[in-house]
Amino acid sequence: MPNFDIDGELVRKLAALLEETGLTEIEYASGDQRVRVARGGIVTSVPGIPAHSVADTETTSPAASTAEAGEAAHPGAVTAPMVGVAYLAPEPGAEHFIKLGDTVSEGQTLLLIEAMKTFNPIRAPQSGIVRQILIADSSPVEYGEALVILE
Repeated sequence: MPNFDIDGELVRKLAALLEETGLTEIEYASGDQRVRVARGGIVTSVPGIPAHSVADTETTSPAASTAEAGEAAHPGAVTAPMVGVAYLAPEPGAEHFIKLGDTVSEGQTLLLIEAMKTFNPIRAPQSGIVRQILIADSSPVEYGEALVILE
C-alpha cells in the first residue's frame, strides 16, 4: 500500500469545526486527497487506496442518550422534521416566537428551521402551554430531535 501523509492540523481544524457547528460529518478535498471527519470516526482516503478509519474517542453518556430519547417520546414533544439550524425569532434581535409558559394555538409558529437556505416554520401540532424549549437560538438540529415540549 502506498504511503501518504495525513495533515494532522487539517484534521484537528475540521474536528473543531464539526464541534463548533454541531454537524455530524464534514468533508474536505484538495487535489487527489480527501479527508472526511465524522462523529464516530475519522476517515481519510485517496483514490485507489482503501480508506482508513481512526476511532473517535468521544462517547455519549448513556444518561444523555436516555434523556434525549425520553424528550422525543414525550407526548407533547415537537420534533425537528428536518436537519438544519433552528431560530427562535423571525430575525436577529427580534422577540422570540415563544417563551416558557406561553399558551400557543394549534398551527402557531414556534420557531424556524433553516435548511438549504430556506426558512421553514415549525408550527404547534396542538394547542398547549410551552413547558420546555430544548434548543438555543441559532443551534443546529437533527431530524427527530425534540425542540419544544407542549402540555
